[in-house]
Amino acid sequence: MRVLNTDVVIVGAGPTGLMLAAELRLAGVRPLVLERRLQQHNVPKASGLGGQIVDLLRYRGALEPIMTASGGFHPAARFPFGGVHLDFTQLLDPPMRAMPLAQARLEELLAERAGALGAEIQRGHEVVAVSQDEESVTAEVRGPDGEYRVTARYLVACDGGRSRVRELAGISFDGTTYPEINRFATVTVEDSVTVLDNGDLEVPGLGTLHAGFTRTERGLFAFGTAIPGEPISVFTTEDESAADEYNTDEPMTLDEIRDSIRRVLGVELPVANPTRLSRFIFQARQADRYRAGRVLVAGDAAHQFPATGVALNAGMLDTVNLAWKLGAEIQGWAPAGLLDTYHEERHYAGARTLVHTQAQVALRRGQDAAADALRTVFQEMVADEPAARRIGSWIAGSNIRYALPNPNEHALTGAFAPDLALHTDAGTTSVAELMHAARPILLDLTDSAELREAAREWLPRIEIVTAKTDDRPADALLIRPDAHIAWAATIDQPAAAAVPELRAALAHWFGAPL
Repeated sequence: MRVLNTDVVIVGAGPTGLMLAAELRLAGVRPLVLERRLQQHNVPKASGLGGQIVDLLRYRGALEPIMTASGGFHPAARFPFGGVHLDFTQLLDPPMRAMPLAQARLEELLAERAGALGAEIQRGHEVVAVSQDEESVTAEVRGPDGEYRVTARYLVACDGGRSRVRELAGISFDGTTYPEINRFATVTVEDSVTVLDNGDLEVPGLGTLHAGFTRTERGLFAFGTAIPGEPISVFTTEDESAADEYNTDEPMTLDEIRDSIRRVLGVELPVANPTRLSRFIFQARQADRYRAGRVLVAGDAAHQFPATGVALNAGMLDTVNLAWKLGAEIQGWAPAGLLDTYHEERHYAGARTLVHTQAQVALRRGQDAAADALRTVFQEMVADEPAARRIGSWIAGSNIRYALPNPNEHALTGAFAPDLALHTDAGTTSVAELMHAARPILLDLTDSAELREAAREWLPRIEIVTAKTDDRPADALLIRPDAHIAWAATIDQPAAAAVPELRAALAHWFGAPL
């Protein structure tokens, strides 16, 4: 049997697997992406990209093609949350931002980027068995030309919620499947429906149908603000006891969404000309461990969330956390336990996301007077700016702060690095530009010769940059490749205290000095 060898096997060529492939190439690793489908999956899934991953893609210099394809960058002025709408229109800088883009097009762009960086992507290749020992992992693969094996240092399952690799690795995936079917469509309304000036609809036999969510005893209906002559997005949720067995791979039809709308509203809503039709169920599940020896899980293979608008963000952020750590292991400089921090940090992030998405279930599924009262109280609370910002940051995943060693208790340690405008001897730059190469950076903001000298033993594993910035948040920042801050010097911290802290942080994350 033919045997191939690579550094990392990635199972699944969805957004998570393709993002991981690109990040691994930046880390100097050879990935091989194996996708069981011969052609790209055309059943519509996600319809946009939003949250912290948008900033991360900008930090990688990879956002512009996605912005061009999406038609621009849009603050999410109104965002669905558990059957109600969060209104960010009064905020100058909304905490949740999004770009409308079909998942199939996003996958095309991510595949182009991964390929340009040198990643190998093979379609029509199904992983049917996985085994591992102390030195390597072996995947048994069924391809168009027959069966073969691939050996690698590590294998990462990015093969979705029904992950075969996760099952083969013995990683449990307990949780809940909610007994409801959700249907989404982008359609036009026929002439018998009047689009009112405020974007509501006047529907024969029903009256005025307001933009946003309409709840009946038979389910939930929602649509976006309508514009005469333009398509609108419509959404229904109905309880169906067979939801856990529903074949979500079977394409949805126009008649199916029409029938669902009629059941929920009790009248016909004449819709036509569909440009997107999709059906999905909600689950709340999380892998009990993100690593089993040399097999790791990411994206939907690691977690399933019972709400829209968060899965892509969480899955792609998993890969950014994982890739540089795999690179360190494969290149031989990783400190002890570095790869285990992938589970520690991203399992924590997944659990946080489960909290707010399960809270949305409670808001969405309640049908009695108490549930109505809960929704009323919630909407009144999020009308206040601090509450709106807090909930928005939950959705975006921008409130994640990893529990990292923090000797001086600096508020930025563990957080995503702010995009500071920087002035250097070579000109102006920014934190985002410095992160394009996905390398660790010591950012010296006070021209401290003592700090730079302390870090020189880690060259060329890290980069040292001296710069000035307005309103500096720290005297120095040690930024990991995933753009999270590993250590920060407090303002005017004496070098005698800062130097040993910096050296300890460098050794903790980037191994012994060279």
